Amino acid sequence: MEFFKARTNYDFIGKMKFMVTFSTVAIALSLLLIATKGFNFGIDFVGGTLVEVQIPESAGAVDEGRLREMLEKLGHADAAIVRVGPPEERTYRISLLGSQEENRDLSVQVVKGLGEGLGAEVTVKTIDSIGPRVGKELRASALYAILFSWLGIMLYIWFRFEWQYAPGAVLALIHDVTFAAGMFSLFGWEFDMNVLAALLVIIGYSINDTIVIYDRIRETVGMRGTAELEDVVNEATNATLSRTILTSGLTQVVVVAILLLGWPVLRGFALALFIGIFVGTYSSIYVASALLIWLSRRYGHPAPAKAKARATA
Repeated sequence: MEFFKARTNYDFIGKMKFMVTFSTVAIALSLLLIATKGFNFGIDFVGGTLVEVQIPESAGAVDEGRLREMLEKLGHADAAIVRVGPPEERTYRISLLGSQEENRDLSVQVVKGLGEGLGAEVTVKTIDSIGPRVGKELRASALYAILFSWLGIMLYIWFRFEWQYAPGAVLALIHDVTFAAGMFSLFGWEFDMNVLAALLVIIGYSINDTIVIYDRIRETVGMRGTAELEDVVNEATNATLSRTILTSGLTQVVVVAILLLGWPVLRGFALALFIGIFVGTYSSIYVASALLIWLSRRYGHPAPAKAKARATA
């Protein structure tokens, strides 16, 4: 299936210098934000207690504002409240900064206080508590997961293609994750395990797009050689453009549906994916290919497969 009926001939290489400059500035700003402002970590990473409660109809009209007022009176002004499920279920997820390692009766006190304030018995559906030590360990594990994924992908690209291809692929992944993380830091969106999962999905999605373009570049190099590598990259990018737009577009339809219609607990995941799909498609064209061209011009590009076969013969 083709998105374009005729072969496109967009000059991606002609805009590469501008795009590389834009990416450099964007990543520098993202790193600066992450270093100075940091993240709005969820309780997964900083520790805390998550209590999911169901409010009976006998309690009357209830919303996040009313529950927040009660929690403020109980000494939990920093609590985050999110309604989950359909409105008729009257289920709310309450995130408390304190952990039950510090106060074993924390969840009991909160549920009891809400019941007294509402004048009805509150049903507890789930209680999860993470201590500060565990949260710190999860942050470290998250960083290791991303770093090892980059290393594994670099080794795969190195063996799958040639070494000149590997750094560009990994740089594109670093670019994608840093940009998405920088957006979460800039706007103060909650960064939890769901967002981390989305970042790992972005890594897999982006490398798949990069490999498709790399495959076409290597195939075209085998026919035309490396004398006009910029034109080869341009041709390969145009040849895979229909596939790129179809894949990214259809994936974004699903992500937007989750973003608009999904429960609030899934919105961080969907938001990270929404940003990552756009930036992942962009980086496959302008970051991975740009570094491939630079390395090939500086250190030489491997001889095409056909040329190797002729030399051996």
